[in-house]
Amino acid sequence: MRVDSGITNVASAGTAVQVNNVTNRVKQVEFKALAGNSGLAYVGESDVSASNGFELSAGNTKTYNFGEFGGSVPANVWYVDVATNDDKIAWSMILEG
Repeated sequence: MRVDSGITNVASAGTAVQVNNVTNRVKQVEFKALAGNSGLAYVGESDVSASNGFELSAGNTKTYNFGEFGGSVPANVWYVDVATNDDKIAWSMILEG
């Protein structure tokens, strides 16, 4: 088992930004909107936006645990968007293998 983590900056609000471009499979992933963010953040797939992403206020987290059910997803399917330019989302992934 390996862990990968980082911070994704969204320079331009309304633009989906890929979190991680590796093809490793993820057993669990956690996202946290940084406390210093000015607006909402959104987590989802490549079409993530304010209208279809999982919404996070500054300081809030969301965890997806696929390993709990014996599954996993590719790391590169996760994207984030924000409502305010230059807001950031921290993330941590537990990778297979």
